[in-house]
Amino acid sequence: MPKIVLALVPHPDDAEFFAGGLLAKLAERGALAYEVIAADGCRGSYELDIETLKTVRAQESRNAARVLGAQTPILLGYPDFELDHLPAGELRQKFIYWIRTLKPDILVTEDPYSLYEPHPDHRAVAWAAYEAVNFAELPLIHPEQTQAGLHPHFVAEKYYYVPTYEPYHKIVDISDTLEIKLAALAEHKSQIKFLVEGIFHQAQETGLNLTDILVHAAADPLIVFQNFMRIQAAEIGANAGYKYGEAYRYERYHPAVEAQLSSMDGSR
Repeated sequence: MPKIVLALVPHPDDAEFFAGGLLAKLAERGALAYEVIAADGCRGSYELDIETLKTVRAQESRNAARVLGAQTPILLGYPDFELDHLPAGELRQKFIYWIRTLKPDILVTEDPYSLYEPHPDHRAVAWAAYEAVNFAELPLIHPEQTQAGLHPHFVAEKYYYVPTYEPYHKIVDISDTLEIKLAALAEHKSQIKFLVEGIFHQAQETGLNLTDILVHAAADPLIVFQNFMRIQAAEIGANAGYKYGEAYRYERYHPAVEAQLSSMDGSR
């Protein structure tokens, strides 16, 4: 049973959106779940100004983590939509710091090899996290951290969430925790409203007549959003015989170690 799980994510809603079921499952089993959120999410609105949205989304992230059973999020506070403008290696260094500080048994982040990811913040975090988790165990990488009292750390299990419908490497059964995931996502009120509005803006551009849905969404976009999330989780889960699932690319040890473990298992 893992004791500590760490999610490295770009924005305040990403941990719940992509991995909320897994994080809730691990928290229910006694793990300490942490989120490190890189950007402040200040660009995701059609109506709020940047400074207001910063405050709103920070509080929403704290509310959502509480519902999920996670610890208070660690907010790095970088400006939204600007992570690709950071100096080379800065984000990786931050992630190595938190891996060495929290010493997680499991790391959760976006798959850097995921196809069709348009958001520069997602791509930046995916690669920085992938590099960080693979090199945080080496003592000569950022030796200043070791000199400050941190020790290299190897993360045994890596779950890279898959935002698009790609071939799944591992599907986690979240049938028992989907409602917790949805309740945590419901705390991201500003983002849900923004996402649903964006979908309907595009629909209107095509000339589609969505009057009934538009009225319903205007009244409660959360219902539209939660219905979408249930459909998506059901489609993913069906690939493994689960009612609801989340999709990941999963890694543990070096292939040489995995091969030896497999041969040992096969001889039993």
